[in-house]
Amino acid sequence: MDDPRARLADQQRALLSALVAGAAPPEGFDAERLRIQAGSLIAKRRGLVAVARPDVREALGGSFAREFHAYASGRPKPQGGSRADAAAFADWLRGRGLLDGPNPEPRQKRHWWRLTPKRDQSR
Repeated sequence: MDDPRARLADQQRALLSALVAGAAPPEGFDAERLRIQAGSLIAKRRGLVAVARPDVREALGGSFAREFHAYASGRPKPQGGSRADAAAFADWLRGRGLLDGPNPEPRQKRHWWRLTPKRDQSR
């Protein structure tokens, strides 16, 4: 028996693997368009990592984008979101001798409602 849901799930897995893990494009998809979309996803990740780890961005200077692309190509975002991705990127750089020092403590997550100072409520 051919289960349509199982077939769809397999097709979705193949597409996701092509977009984030460097797998071959699934049948019926334009390889160039998938390459462009995969690059866009890497750029989005790069922006989030740059915010999470400005120290790494500053340490790499003009080579940040190139090094992040090399790291992220064929490597899906790890469990734990952008902070985990930033930590894994920093570890990858250290392993290649491109970043010195230990992994600093992650910055505290800042929310928009905490960005403004508290008003004096005693008035």
